[in-house]
Amino acid sequence: MNRVTKLFGIDYPIIQAGMIWCSGWELAAAVSNAGGLGLIGAGSMSPVLLRAHILKCKETTDRPFGVNIPLLYPCVEQTMQVIADEGVKIVFTSGGKPDLWTSFLKDKGIKVAHVVPGAKYAAKCEAAGVDAVVAEGFEAGGHNGREETTTLCLIPRVRETVKIPLIAAGGITGGRAMLAAMVLGAEGVQLGTRFVASLESTAHIDFKQKVLECAEGGTVLALKKLAPVRLLKNKFCAEVMELESRGATPEELSALLGKGRAGKGMFEGDMENGELEIGQAASLVKEILPAGDIVRKVWNEYLRAVEEIKRNC
Repeated sequence: MNRVTKLFGIDYPIIQAGMIWCSGWELAAAVSNAGGLGLIGAGSMSPVLLRAHILKCKETTDRPFGVNIPLLYPCVEQTMQVIADEGVKIVFTSGGKPDLWTSFLKDKGIKVAHVVPGAKYAAKCEAAGVDAVVAEGFEAGGHNGREETTTLCLIPRVRETVKIPLIAAGGITGGRAMLAAMVLGAEGVQLGTRFVASLESTAHIDFKQKVLECAEGGTVLALKKLAPVRLLKNKFCAEVMELESRGATPEELSALLGKGRAGKGMFEGDMENGELEIGQAASLVKEILPAGDIVRKVWNEYLRAVEEIKRNC
């Protein structure tokens, strides 16, 4: 047991990221039942839909689970009230200032973790009173930091900056990467890309298949003038990159992005015109597995890697 497992009441310091359009109650419950921490991704849900997912998750697991909330998304106030009303015990926040909602949540006995792309933001999290920080490197899928700091560089920098529990994210799909993160100072890991390609993920099957087919270099960090996001290369991504190469304004990029691009791609299965958010580690994912098997596989690989290091030292 370490500080992360103790904080969240879980068996393994393995956390499933709250990926929009991909992380509903079924995935969260499966990860939690396997001994990790499952998160319902509220970013693509209305407050009414989120409540339904929370209730279903409660029916499906008696283990700790949480909700991930991007603070820049609409309906944050209503979403926070749903979380409070339904007695959710763990919340991961991202994409906004950690001091906006931390006190509200902690006053209700909720454990709070916040996702950051840099050490200076981690310091702000600690000052705001969060219980843990998730340091997410440039390799990660979805929205990213403008600094483009890789996980290998980010984790030790954050570790020397804050004293609170540290969770590593970005580029982690297996136990060897987990061990590397722990050696650098993390006390747990958060996996997104690997859990997209799980049976319980709500990602469209065509998107899951695209993840399996992703080769090295198959993603790109785009939309830096709006909010940097790592995308799987497709027709939409090429259009974005072409606009950016011509010096497009944020307004022009917003017009191309429109509404519902992420849902069109990841949830509805439009592999050409949809926004497909995935991390660089997609090239390491070779099969779709039950989420519980992923948790156990990562943990067992981690233990084997630890023993291998001991033998070689």
